[in-house]
Amino acid sequence: MLMKSLYSKFAFITIMIMIVSGIISFFLSNAYYQGKLKQQNDEKVMNFAIEIADFASNHPLISLNDYFDHIGAIGYQILLVNQEGDRVYFGSPFRVTNLPKAISRKVIQGESYHGIRNFPHKTFVTGFFANETKNSVGVPLEYQNEKYALFIRPDIKLMFNEMHILFGWLLVISILLSILFVLISTKYLVQPIRKLNKATKEISEGNFSIKLDIDRKDELGNLAVNFTRMSEKLAKVDTLRKELISNISHDIQSPLTNIKGYLNLLESNDKSEIEKQKYVRIVQDEVNRLSKMTKQLLLLSSIESKKDLMDVSLVHITGQLKSVVHQYQWSIMEKGIMISFMLPEVSVKGDSSLLYSVWENLLTNAIKYNKENGSIDIELSESETHIEVVFKDTGAGLDEIEITRIYDRFYRADTSRERTIEGTGLGLSIVKTIIDLHHGKIELESQKGTGTVFKVVLPKM
Repeated sequence: MLMKSLYSKFAFITIMIMIVSGIISFFLSNAYYQGKLKQQNDEKVMNFAIEIADFASNHPLISLNDYFDHIGAIGYQILLVNQEGDRVYFGSPFRVTNLPKAISRKVIQGESYHGIRNFPHKTFVTGFFANETKNSVGVPLEYQNEKYALFIRPDIKLMFNEMHILFGWLLVISILLSILFVLISTKYLVQPIRKLNKATKEISEGNFSIKLDIDRKDELGNLAVNFTRMSEKLAKVDTLRKELISNISHDIQSPLTNIKGYLNLLESNDKSEIEKQKYVRIVQDEVNRLSKMTKQLLLLSSIESKKDLMDVSLVHITGQLKSVVHQYQWSIMEKGIMISFMLPEVSVKGDSSLLYSVWENLLTNAIKYNKENGSIDIELSESETHIEVVFKDTGAGLDEIEITRIYDRFYRADTSRERTIEGTGLGLSIVKTIIDLHHGKIELESQKGTGTVFKVVLPKM
């Protein structure tokens, strides 16, 4: 699975980083030892060897074997070579006795031997751990008028036996604990991703009621919060989609049923010519209603699919508002509505046809829901940065629930009441979409039974 793969990859990469970091650190430490510490170690051992040789030379009465046995017991390996080439070892035995005889002769003759400093460079810190006679320092020693070559090196095993075991266990335990913690932390990091992956599958299957129990303050926590918000929005969209389908089905089925019913009545021979003409007008009204709904759906779809293709020009808002009022003058007069308007000369940049649809929908909405002999007030004003268009009516008004849903598609407030002009429930959705495209905003104030005020604010782009 993907998550298992991510878990394995994360753990593998982290462990590899630890290993590579350890190798790099080892090589850097080895380079530091070879370049600096080995020289210092050689000098320390050399100084100690000189002190031993001086002490033995200045105290000819001591037992040389006992003295070197004592030095070996406190943590050193010693090789003593006489003029005849005989070798005597003190302390722990050397693993490799590879010291050339020529070096012994040179040291007897008075030269010093820096075997630790000159030990070959290798990958490991061999200058410190190689238990070889060649990896030692040599100084001349004169004891009871006899000349010797004294070779000495620290007994690493004796000096660091307990410590290197302790450090070895610490290293092993540290590595094991590091791997364990990497696996645990990786699981902690990947677990929220597993939950998000599972939630994504549930959403793809149509289950939007997702509750993620991820309480974190990091990026994954923010992702979980945003994912939850997305699922809530998708749930809302899904609900709106179902309502949209239901509303479309209902709004199309209703006029089709009426058309079918009145056509059946027209086929009847017992109807008078006056009744038939009445039925024909009703059928025409229903056809017009279907046509208007189809056009508005196409308009809404066109607006949303061509957001970047608006035909922007300087629009004379005053002229558009006067034209809309003149266009629906018959509807206003039919309901006895008193209309008043204050329209100074105002223009703004925008799409002329789309803005005309805004004023048309707001005016027909004010007429549709207004009461008999009511009133409509239209006000137009401008400032340096924006213009305002206000439609105020004395209609039935809206309650709080209706206000929250007024811009939803196919939503019609209080569908039980009679309307002079049949609506589709798409007008205000179209208005909101167009205003958003023009980077403006629409504000609504309404009280049930007293009327409604729509205020459109458009920037002077």
